[in-house]
Amino acid sequence: MQNEEKSSTTQTNPAWIRWLPFPVAGFVILLDQFSKYIVETNLPVYTYWAPIPALENLFRVTHTTNTGAAFGLFPAGSLFFAVMAVAVTAFIIYFNFTLEGNQTVLRIALGLVLAGALGNFIDRVRLGHVTDFLDFGPWAIFNVADTAVVAGVIMMGWVMLQEERATKAKKKAANANEVTQNAGE
Repeated sequence: MQNEEKSSTTQTNPAWIRWLPFPVAGFVILLDQFSKYIVETNLPVYTYWAPIPALENLFRVTHTTNTGAAFGLFPAGSLFFAVMAVAVTAFIIYFNFTLEGNQTVLRIALGLVLAGALGNFIDRVRLGHVTDFLDFGPWAIFNVADTAVVAGVIMMGWVMLQEERATKAKKKAANANEVTQNAGE
């Protein structure tokens, strides 16, 4: 019986799932650093390239530098944000290994946030600033790492919302069951 329980747990919660954030983060970091390298080597700082000239007002690649947070917030905080990236990385690794069950979507989200923190941390160590280049008109200029953080946070919010809905549904079912039992007495 104990072997059966262990076997079914292994099938529903494979050991590799705990490592899922790391290949996700690795892939996104490679994409982030490669895209920044392409921009840094081909486009002088504070110039832009419109890959689709007809959409130049909506999207262009604009090479900028950023010593602050995502989207240019807090421009004088490069050292602070480097330290925060290390703290966020440590927390994500710890949190990931303490998660129960598969939690696949949450682990992917953790990988995205981890990639964003480390992608911009690499820039801060390597250059003293972060390279931003995705320019969508009036929106702040950002990069792949920033996009990963935002996507990861949105996914975490979605997971939390789904868990809240499931908890409410269980409470509602338990209350309905209790009412039914009390009515039968």
